[in-house]
Amino acid sequence: MFKEMRRNRQLLSEHENIEILKRGTSGVLALAGEEYPYAVPLSYIYDNGKIYFHCAKNGQKIDMLKANGKASFCVIDKDEIVPKEYTTYFKSVIAFGNIRIIEDEKQKRAAIEKLAEKYSPAETAESKEKAVNESWARLCMLEMTIIHMTGKQAIELARKNV
Repeated sequence: MFKEMRRNRQLLSEHENIEILKRGTSGVLALAGEEYPYAVPLSYIYDNGKIYFHCAKNGQKIDMLKANGKASFCVIDKDEIVPKEYTTYFKSVIAFGNIRIIEDEKQKRAAIEKLAEKYSPAETAESKEKAVNESWARLCMLEMTIIHMTGKQAIELARKNV
């Protein structure tokens, strides 16, 4: 189903992939559209083999997910332009999986609380709860279960790690 990476010297370990997903702040979710692929930048949280996103309850993303829950999510960890070498030193991860809309209220609240903690760690618990409660009625939480993941780094970075 998933091809082996051709440049396997540049392959990142599963541990490195997870660390990138943990520290990343945004990525691009790619979905299958009827006529064209649809890719949208999103904030997220990685937790124990799953990626969580928040969104509105209606819209193109939700329509596409209802038709086909398969998706990929890409996070770029490093992107250093090296003009003298005509290249970039990069690290990135692409996760593939299935997305579902979280219907269970407890699971939905747990997921949004994880997002709130990641993006607003200095805010008080009361402040976070107030923000969540204010948006609760229009909030949709998505859970992507990762079934395959691959990370890649620039060959120059791979050579440094040898």
